Amino acid sequence: MLTLYYAPGTASLCVHQFLIELGIEHRLEKVDTDAKQQKSPEYLKLNPAGVVPTLIVDGAPMVESSAMLMWLAEQDPQARFVPGEGSRGRRDYLQWFLLLANGLQPPFRAWFYPAEPAGEAAIDAVKANARVRIEAMWDRINAHLEQNGPYVCGAQLTAVDFFLFMLCRWSRNMPKPATEWPYLAMFIASMKARPSFKTLYAREGLTEWA
Repeated sequence: MLTLYYAPGTASLCVHQFLIELGIEHRLEKVDTDAKQQKSPEYLKLNPAGVVPTLIVDGAPMVESSAMLMWLAEQDPQARFVPGEGSRGRRDYLQWFLLLANGLQPPFRAWFYPAEPAGEAAIDAVKANARVRIEAMWDRINAHLEQNGPYVCGAQLTAVDFFLFMLCRWSRNMPKPATEWPYLAMFIASMKARPSFKTLYAREGLTEWA
């Protein structure tokens, strides 16, 4: 059985929701990030970066939520959430996974932890830069969805949509959240309507953005 080390609302959220969506049997291990449990010696043995999530597969730890989503999609016997090999959708799928992981997730880290890159004195400048980068990505994704939606790979819901959905949620308290872009707003509404989202929120005890 798979084991997911998670913390409510963090980067584990997309993996948790996708496990529910797939109907894969799993168990959860909650990591108390307020108490810095992710920095404990025991947890660092599983995930040397000291972050969540960590997925235990056949006794071995796997890290990086985007990689977990891609791997889990490949385990689905029905291949419901990954475009066919060699297709235009598969190219888009891989492209957007890497673009989101490298181009959108890092500025969120800067937004939430602005002292990390340059110290306390630079917090305002770091957050301003992060906001510009995040909103530029919303512009790009919204335009893509307008032309190619309703999902990242067109008509097919794929694993990358769960990753994007999580990142959209992270923007909910920003000056201009993802819901301010019309095609992103429609995407978000469709993802929130899925039963897996409601189950996820109940399990993690989340209430905001419901």
